[in-house]
Amino acid sequence: MTSPLLGRTPRTALAPADPVLPAATHRRRHGAGFWLIAFAFLTGMAFSALPTPLYPLYAARDGFSTFTVTVVYGTFAVGVVISLVLAGHLSDRVGRKKILLPALGLETAAALLFLSGSSLPLLLAGRLVTGLGVGMLTATATAHLHDLHTAHRPGASGQRFELVSTAANIGGLGVGPLVGGILAQYVGAPLRVPFLVFAVLLALSAVGVALTPETVEAQPVRPAYRPQRISADHGDRPSYIAAAAAGFASFAVFGLFTSIAASFVAGTLHHPSRLLAGAIVFAVFGAAAVAQTLAGPLSTAAKRRLGLAAEAVGLVVLLTGMRTASLPGFLAGGILSGIGAGVLFKAAVGAVAAAAAPAERSEALAGLFLISYVGLSVPALGVGVATLDVSTTTAMTWFTAVLLLMLAAVALLGRRAATGAPARR
Repeated sequence: MTSPLLGRTPRTALAPADPVLPAATHRRRHGAGFWLIAFAFLTGMAFSALPTPLYPLYAARDGFSTFTVTVVYGTFAVGVVISLVLAGHLSDRVGRKKILLPALGLETAAALLFLSGSSLPLLLAGRLVTGLGVGMLTATATAHLHDLHTAHRPGASGQRFELVSTAANIGGLGVGPLVGGILAQYVGAPLRVPFLVFAVLLALSAVGVALTPETVEAQPVRPAYRPQRISADHGDRPSYIAAAAAGFASFAVFGLFTSIAASFVAGTLHHPSRLLAGAIVFAVFGAAAVAQTLAGPLSTAAKRRLGLAAEAVGLVVLLTGMRTASLPGFLAGGILSGIGAGVLFKAAVGAVAAAAAPAERSEALAGLFLISYVGLSVPALGVGVATLDVSTTTAMTWFTAVLLLMLAAVALLGRRAATGAPARR
């Protein structure tokens, strides 16, 4: 397949086994590396969502509005998109570890920024740098996990890869707020200790990555650098378009809970507990991860249908809980919509990873994550802007209506992909 990024077929492939090592030893090293990369992936994603239950503390101290919180959150998303465009695809050419290690370094630097102070400029800078690291991490770690799984279990199904990669990604987004909420609730210096803990975990993750086998063969002549291009020319064009749309719709829900959910629970619902705020976000992402596990045996089409239905119903329940100021209703809607979003995103990642050629897998996944992270940021920012003129509940009503229409569009795109109908340009 010709790469739309490079203009010719890249020569990247799985690195050959070391001829000095027995095959069994080679497989064991890749098996251990699989779990080391999974830990680094989980840690990096957890750190990216760590500030979620802390936003009300910043707001109470500095008088942040919901709009300011979404601007801070949007700064993170901008960093992710910039990084995905500039570097998210490069591991196909330079190697997985040469992207993963700088990504973890950027997140560690962000943790140090948060430890150096808590003013709004530092908060914005820390979130921007975090986003830059996450943009390099997501597609690269996912591709590395796929490579390591293939080398460790040749000929095996990709179910373990799909499960672990999406659990590390989505599960990490839930673990971060839970840990942050626990530390903020029960330890002193709640705006410092969580970042210190994760600075240590990120450093350990970098050591694990350094010990993991590289899976990309070095290229004697590297093509000229070009930024990531969003292209559907990765195996099956209609399926890629459907997967990208599903990623956008899934991350729109996740963006809502990692941006304004904690402030809504503390303000409108009058539950200021940091542990509760973190636990709610953990419940949403934890439900997504569990649903991904249970949905493993289903076909991609079945996962897509289940995800669409659960997310749509969950959004309606969530909005009802918000309009009635019901914490149980808000939580139930969040869990149900999280289940739908998790299953929908699992189907998207699995479809893209399976359809893309090995030499273009990181590029294809970078495009998927790029579109998904636009979904993570744009709807949440839209809700934040709307709260300047209307209540959060009214803004959420608009958000729900738009997202339901988007889910209907995803269903249509998925049907086109399944029937082989060409996507309209």
